[in-house]
Amino acid sequence: MNQILVTEKLYITPELKKKKKAYKFSFFLSIFAMVVLSCAYIYAEYDRNRLEDSSQDLLAKVLAGDIKENVENDTTIAPKDNALVILMTQEQIVEENISQNEALQDDEKNAITTGKVSDSKGNEYSVVGVVNIPKINCKYPILAETTDELLKVSVCKFWGANPNEVGNLCIVGHNYKNSKFFSKVPTLVVGDIVEITDLSGKTLKYQAYDIYTVEPSDTRCTSQLTQGKKEVTLITCTDDTKQRVIVKCTEVIE
Repeated sequence: MNQILVTEKLYITPELKKKKKAYKFSFFLSIFAMVVLSCAYIYAEYDRNRLEDSSQDLLAKVLAGDIKENVENDTTIAPKDNALVILMTQEQIVEENISQNEALQDDEKNAITTGKVSDSKGNEYSVVGVVNIPKINCKYPILAETTDELLKVSVCKFWGANPNEVGNLCIVGHNYKNSKFFSKVPTLVVGDIVEITDLSGKTLKYQAYDIYTVEPSDTRCTSQLTQGKKEVTLITCTDDTKQRVIVKCTEVIE
């Protein structure tokens, strides 16, 4: 027995001791990294839930008509940041605006009505309406502009016409791969219904007629050439964030 113990002890060389220490260090480093990543994930989920609550506060106030009206003298609102899609070139913007304005009535050209709404913490946001997609239980206020920060709060108007006006209202939202914001939009199919409520309280139904994916640089879905029709385009990321899911919808004429 003593001989066996001595023999085993002889095999624990300085090199093995170094490897053992290195293994322990790597093990504890891995544990530390896992803890840090877990904390980051938990905080991200907490932040998303907090902003989701803020979004629902805004939604309740918009639906209740608890808004301060704000009229702006511009027919388009360009996003300040581009979180999901690259902006059209200036030449495209000019061409699209000319075509859209020709399709609008005189009383629709010169004014955009947005509403100022505050959440329970007193943060004020500009909204243009509400989007509701019954199939995926998705109902959010549409913020009037698109920035990285605003996209964390709700879905946003990216480009185009205002709710229920002639043209193409483009709405962007995050895909968090859960049930929040536009996460379930990629599951929509042709024929599904999207409801848009403007600040006057009028709700119109739009039906999906085309669904496809594009590269982030492809902005053709934002075109305002709708031949005088009212359209809505939903834009979000694919689950791997490498492409964009586009859902094209047109007004249901009843």
